[in-house]
Amino acid sequence: MPYELPPLPYAYDALEPHYDEQTVRLHHDKHHAGYVKGLNAAEEKLAAARASGDMSSVKALSQLLAFHGSGHVLHTIFWTNMKAGGGGTPSGALAAQIDADFGSFDAFLAQFKAATTSVEGSGWGLLVWNRLTGKLEILQTLNHQHSSQWGSVPLMAVDVWEHAYYLKYQNRRAEWVNTFFASLVNWDDVGARFGGAK
Repeated sequence: MPYELPPLPYAYDALEPHYDEQTVRLHHDKHHAGYVKGLNAAEEKLAAARASGDMSSVKALSQLLAFHGSGHVLHTIFWTNMKAGGGGTPSGALAAQIDADFGSFDAFLAQFKAATTSVEGSGWGLLVWNRLTGKLEILQTLNHQHSSQWGSVPLMAVDVWEHAYYLKYQNRRAEWVNTFFASLVNWDDVGARFGGAK
């Protein structure tokens, strides 16, 4: 079955004033939709290559599959990682694991913000559960798919491609990341993802 663009879990303007309606519309309906379209196209072309036995395009199609597939997955997580009235701190098992793996929530937050704001070019800051190490880890991911780590399940994804924040925050990436944590992050969703991954 073709992949589909998931609907937003809230209205386009629900995250105002911290995340403006125009950016949310463009980001979801154009950018995220573009990754879904690219993912479906790559899947169709790979199926055609298998059917014909012509594997000459597999390398390029595999790269497209990784790029568009990762873009679709991370954006899907990103939307649910936010809510109106978000922010604050995590609780329960997630909070305990953050303390165990980073020393404290403040230490985690400092590392996550430093990693995310210093992504070179376009990419993401990710909180992941690594099933191989049994630890929470913070990753810088370039584009959508580079610098990932085997065994990692993404729990929280903060988009720092310029299209994610430029209309409101221009080149102030750090302000966007600070706002995400102060006013948008949905720790309930991140905690539920952690429970499912662990």
